[in-house]
Amino acid sequence: MKERTRRLVTTTAIASVAIGLLSGCGGKQETGNSESAGGTSTSELSAADIIKKAAESGQVGNWGLGNEYEVLALLSKYELPTSYLSQDFTMDGFDDNSILLASAMTYNELGLVKNSYDGGYGYGDSVAYIDMNDEGVAMLEDNIFCTKSFAKENPETVAAFLYASLKGWEYAVEHPEEAAEICYEYGSSVSPEHQAYMAEEVAKLVSTDMSGATVTEIGFMDDSAMEQTLNIAKQYVTLDDATANKAFQSLTLDDIRDASYYEAAKASDGKFDIEKKSVSIQLKWLPDAQFMGYYVALDKGYYKEVGFEKVDIVSGGGDIAETTAVNNGTVDFGVTWETNLASADASGMDLVEIAQIFQRSGLVLVYKPENF
Repeated sequence: MKERTRRLVTTTAIASVAIGLLSGCGGKQETGNSESAGGTSTSELSAADIIKKAAESGQVGNWGLGNEYEVLALLSKYELPTSYLSQDFTMDGFDDNSILLASAMTYNELGLVKNSYDGGYGYGDSVAYIDMNDEGVAMLEDNIFCTKSFAKENPETVAAFLYASLKGWEYAVEHPEEAAEICYEYGSSVSPEHQAYMAEEVAKLVSTDMSGATVTEIGFMDDSAMEQTLNIAKQYVTLDDATANKAFQSLTLDDIRDASYYEAAKASDGKFDIEKKSVSIQLKWLPDAQFMGYYVALDKGYYKEVGFEKVDIVSGGGDIAETTAVNNGTVDFGVTWETNLASADASGMDLVEIAQIFQRSGLVLVYKPENF
């Protein structure tokens, strides 16, 4: 265990719709951190061996507030009990070995584990991790959504907002260092050093798909990735309300996404006759490089170029979840995960995904090879 006098409390964008009691219930695969995530394997054990040892000792950790479904699917894949330790929002449990396999987002907690800047644990490349994408249990994260009624009533506004936002994301992916600086100037919730790390890793999630292939169109809604996400969610999400739970099980992709606005944005020459000149978007968490595309679009004037007089970027993580805020009209657009949106719609909301920003899961299970 490494000692330090300072701790940076880390937080991960998590599901914010009400989700009730969860229930969940291989062949060997060589471990090795995916090239796109930038690591190398330091263990000769297979992923199955590592997961089995951690699970059997009850030392698999997760926050349990929305992105545990991938962990449950992974444990089920290896025919292991679907239980895990409740992990707090630091990586102290990983550090003191009370958690052998700790959940971490590549763009956040993994950086704190590996790096030595303020709040970091400084393990460097001595750690390894199991990638949900490599294991075939990945679920999609950040997308852009609005209500179906808003999109229907304001099609030019939606297409224009997407056009400018995607332009911001394209620039951010190509210039992550500058994007990190822009996020910091707009009130980032993390240090400049961690912000720079986050921007590099978020760029990978935006520009690489679940199979590791390069994404040619940022924001594209890939049916196979979305279907995988929805199918896993249906296995492990149980909503409190029986009617909502039944509705959730019957959802299809056509119920929760509409690609026509994305297609209109991509086909546009950048000129729009927008119906609403001032719009807002609520993030899933506090300002940082996880949302760098929107800050870049704002900073570079891309929203003004398509006709908006004002675009407000609203922090998430407060009392009102992004799904609720969009559904009740407090904001026009939001950033959420597909599972959250599907759960909200099954519960009676009127939401629709209009672009998929993250193309692969950012969740990994990090471990110290010497513990295995």
